[in-house]
Amino acid sequence: MSNTRNIIFGLVAGLGMINMTGCDDICGPCGTIATGNLSIAGQARIDGFFKAVADFKGSVDFVKADFDANIIALAEVWGVVEVGYSGAVDADLVAALKAEIQGQISANLQGGIQVVYAPPKCTANINVAVEAQASCEASAECDVMVDPGSVSVMCEGSCSGGCSAECSGEFSCEVEAPSIACEGMCEGACTLDAAASCEGTCRGTCSGECSARDGNGDCAGACDGMCTGTCEFEAAASCQGTCSGKCLVDQGSAQCTAEANCRGSCSGECSGGCEGSATPPSASASCEASADCQAQASAQAEANVECTPPSLDIQYSFSAGVNAEAQALFAARIKELKVRGAAILQGSARLQALITGEVNGQVIFEVAPLVKLQAEIKGFIDGGIDILGEVPKGRINCVIPAFIEAGEALASAGGSVTGTLEAQASFATILF
Repeated sequence: MSNTRNIIFGLVAGLGMINMTGCDDICGPCGTIATGNLSIAGQARIDGFFKAVADFKGSVDFVKADFDANIIALAEVWGVVEVGYSGAVDADLVAALKAEIQGQISANLQGGIQVVYAPPKCTANINVAVEAQASCEASAECDVMVDPGSVSVMCEGSCSGGCSAECSGEFSCEVEAPSIACEGMCEGACTLDAAASCEGTCRGTCSGECSARDGNGDCAGACDGMCTGTCEFEAAASCQGTCSGKCLVDQGSAQCTAEANCRGSCSGECSGGCEGSATPPSASASCEASADCQAQASAQAEANVECTPPSLDIQYSFSAGVNAEAQALFAARIKELKVRGAAILQGSARLQALITGEVNGQVIFEVAPLVKLQAEIKGFIDGGIDILGEVPKGRINCVIPAFIEAGEALASAGGSVTGTLEAQASFATILF
């Protein structure tokens, strides 16, 4: 970030004609990103950018702290560290935890663990985008016509929710499926009309080997033969029976019905989640501030990216000779692994989305939020005197240090999570 600092100092040197003798009554105390006092420039689109940086840093810090807390909790439960451990969460601790869990799995289970998993979905926060847009335009004295309570955006990606126009993509319309015949793809569970293969958890009778069984001896795991009963899908699949959950229907390029949500590309406004950049509607075409307000609103929405919890089920069978006491202890530890593991995978998805713009290899943001915010810094710097000309003179001494702080905060956040991303990926190998 030293290059950014040098550029900013060069900008400061070129502003000698502006009185910069310190904050006066016009400015008041300078706000900073660190303190959360973000009324720094007194200009909504610039302060909105500082808010996006603060939100980004807060999101990264939260994921890292949550990961550390979950690893420590698991290490305590699995006996790797003493209860009340306050040491570092590093690669050595994660490796020791993995080794202990894998060792106990080998010692107690027949055939290891079977994981039924559906990954988290990550979307830009549409509510944040709309509220930031309305606030910015109101500060710019636009004639605000958009009601923040009516949440909708233009989604440059996949919309999951209401779509005001055409929704396109394979199986793009999502219908709630409380026990209906599904002619598309079923997401949830399928009560089978006849024996069929099951890519997921078979609950009933399995003609081949079943990885786990319930208390009645029925199959309750992966079936390598034909399943009779109910199949709980790992991912959306064809259902030769009755679907419970959601049914994804391919309607071609058409508007989904009032009973169906869009699960694809929306040519109009999206009122649900948005996997991609979310641009809120402007107050009016005549408002000169709208475009600049949209940029900071979109940045704030991405900095507050939301990820749903993954679906995670861990199935297993005990080896012969494992006594009841050992079984009970192991079951309690696996239960904790399931809960904490789901939280870690959810945090990993959120961190990937923020830093790389991708989740599990799927592109969520064409330009990663970190890269976009760093580009915004450069854009403000390149704007030089023109940008600072929009700032009250009494606040210029507040804005210059804030640009430096923003750049360094992003560089620090991006650098500090490398170890967390690697540790999250390493931990995930326990499950996959």
